[in-house]
Amino acid sequence: MSKYKFEDLILFEDKNLIVINKPPFISSLEDRSSPDNILALARQYCKTAQLCHRLDKETSGCLIIARNEDTYKFISIQFQDRKVIKKYHALSEGVQDFKEKIVEAPIFYRTGGDARIDFRNGKPAVTSLNTLKNYRRYTSIEALPVTGRLHQIRVHLSYLKAPIVGDTHYGGHNFFLSSIKPKYRSGKWEEEKPLIKRFALHASSIEFEKVEGGKKLIEAPYPKDLRALFNQLDKYG
Repeated sequence: MSKYKFEDLILFEDKNLIVINKPPFISSLEDRSSPDNILALARQYCKTAQLCHRLDKETSGCLIIARNEDTYKFISIQFQDRKVIKKYHALSEGVQDFKEKIVEAPIFYRTGGDARIDFRNGKPAVTSLNTLKNYRRYTSIEALPVTGRLHQIRVHLSYLKAPIVGDTHYGGHNFFLSSIKPKYRSGKWEEEKPLIKRFALHASSIEFEKVEGGKKLIEAPYPKDLRALFNQLDKYG
């Protein structure tokens, strides 16, 4: 039995589609390592549900689910034509000053799902970046992927030497409260644990055109772990 109740994840729904706030640590599609996945939960709620795009297992935030084939095709075409506006929030390492910075760095995928910048063999990848807030050693960033390559934001921020906190796969490091809180001490005989147990990336909003016409903007609040992270940064960082 899933620990998630699909109805609790819904941010918006109508007769054609559903937009949810995907929790971290659950795959979008079937995952051999876990019985939980968003598609299975969605189909318990709506038998004909189809995911219009995906988010990494650790990434939280806005995810569009079509209730029928026509809506799936309608939204998919918008993704193909780059008409869907997706905004992500991330916490990166270092103090960054991004003002509508455009990163154009092609991404090449290696066997096993790994990705890297490769100007000879990679596929075009474009991301726009803006600094939201600076802390002493970290930066809150808004990222707008123009293209939709796998791991694009993670790879591009790593390329800029601003890896996402917790993204150890692409050069980031775990975030410990002791790094910002003066005189912090963990319990006796206890090893300090990371404040967040994933990379700090959240699909904060998504904007698209509805089947019946008119644009729709959906925003997703931070999950508990990201709220706790930013609360501590605002207090000590």
